[in-house]
Amino acid sequence: MQEQFIPIDIHTNKLPDWLVSRRHCIRDWQPRVQTIREKINNAIQDMPVHEGITRLLSGTFINYFHCLKIVDILKETEADSRSFFGRYGSQRMKDWQEIIKLYEKDNLYLSEAAQILCRSVQYEIPGIRKQITRAEQMQKECEKREAELSKQENSARNDFKVSCQKLGIVGDKIKKELVERCQELPKIYSAMAQELPLLDEATQFYRAFMLFMCGSISKQECVPLLSFMIERGNTTTYEWIHKEKPLRIEEPPLNIALDDEDEKQGDVIDFGDGIDFGDTSEGIDFGDDVQLETGEIDWGAGDGIQMEETSNAEEIDFNISLEESGIEIQGGGLEGGVASGADALTILDNPSTRADFINDLLEIQSFLRMRLHEMKAGGSDLLSLAQLQNADLQLQVQTTDSVQKMLTAVQNLLKRINDKVLYELHNIRHSPRYVDNLAKTLKHKLRLIEKYIAEQERFRQKEIEQGQLAEELRPKLKVVIAKTKELQGQIEEDISKKYKGRPVNLMGGVNAL
Repeated sequence: MQEQFIPIDIHTNKLPDWLVSRRHCIRDWQPRVQTIREKINNAIQDMPVHEGITRLLSGTFINYFHCLKIVDILKETEADSRSFFGRYGSQRMKDWQEIIKLYEKDNLYLSEAAQILCRSVQYEIPGIRKQITRAEQMQKECEKREAELSKQENSARNDFKVSCQKLGIVGDKIKKELVERCQELPKIYSAMAQELPLLDEATQFYRAFMLFMCGSISKQECVPLLSFMIERGNTTTYEWIHKEKPLRIEEPPLNIALDDEDEKQGDVIDFGDGIDFGDTSEGIDFGDDVQLETGEIDWGAGDGIQMEETSNAEEIDFNISLEESGIEIQGGGLEGGVASGADALTILDNPSTRADFINDLLEIQSFLRMRLHEMKAGGSDLLSLAQLQNADLQLQVQTTDSVQKMLTAVQNLLKRINDKVLYELHNIRHSPRYVDNLAKTLKHKLRLIEKYIAEQERFRQKEIEQGQLAEELRPKLKVVIAKTKELQGQIEEDISKKYKGRPVNLMGGVNAL
């Protein structure tokens, strides 16, 4: 095989060392190239307008091979300055010809081109590809994170909606809607009071049993509050305490700051009159409006709640129709008094008496459960006549079905009084702090939704930015690869000339990327 056809294989990473070892280039070439770079920068400042030159100088590092092309273009643009002897009088041409001569001395151009090729293959092209890969990966992660935040937003929104539905509000004006819901309390308590007569048989059964076991017992000793309410209904606390109806009722106002409506603190909320005081009798018209007193009001449950005196408190009309309320005055109005503060609240509305009422129901429930268990364990629907032969007839005739019916009635009322929504409304009615905490909890859920929306937008923008970055880098990568391939071919051709046209292959170059 002839020598001119034997290829020369050079690894790209070892190209600079190969050139030095073959004595084509010198080791200390960089300081000399620095002088050439300065001349190139000066020459670029004075260039003719030409499309080819503009394309050569745009977005690339000018090397020796670019200088050759620039000189070829200047031969066309500076043809007028050429003399009879073939020399050019143009300073532009002289500058670039000088640059080429400096490059060709000791093959400085080959050392620089080899270094540029190695940097492109080892660093620039892999670096751009890593940037594109990282941008695409970030784009996918942002898309995934955005989907997760969307699920969390929907979950938080549903949670807020469910919480509002349980409270019976929309959620636009949280505090105002919560307070408006409290207006339903009188109707709810009135409906519960109408079911109290269903427990009369159970209380009589319990009282008869206690009388048989203890020998003597009064109504005051056996579920007194429940017995009182079965007889008179959901009256005022004043009537329960003093056993007489009040002459006048001064129901305490509820001061709740509706800050979500930008209203001043201390706005008085009027819950209306709608309180059932039992049967109607003689009607007395009190005539004048009643001015409410302000100050500390004991609600009867734990710590007292300080009601702040405000200048913008609205006057509430408490002229209650006696025909509706059932207030009864005997002896020319000399008996009775004024029901104010906690005493003006109904038994079910007053936290203290409400707790006593629930305790009475629990006591009756426990008794009925025990009796039902004992009756079923005895194997008979009738109580043992041997044990209760001297007992009241009411004890002897009860069956498991009748006791179960009484127990069901008690449990139904307990379920209604302990209903979570009713419990929430009761706390809203009697604790401004509870309203603040409840509103704060709901508003926190709203802020959480807003946070998820903001985070989604942030990741959406980041996804767009990373996508744009990847789109910008892809054309740049193509240009760098194309120019690197071109430079690699020029180096192979130049080295081939030095070895009488033998083929030169740069191994591991841009083609391997």
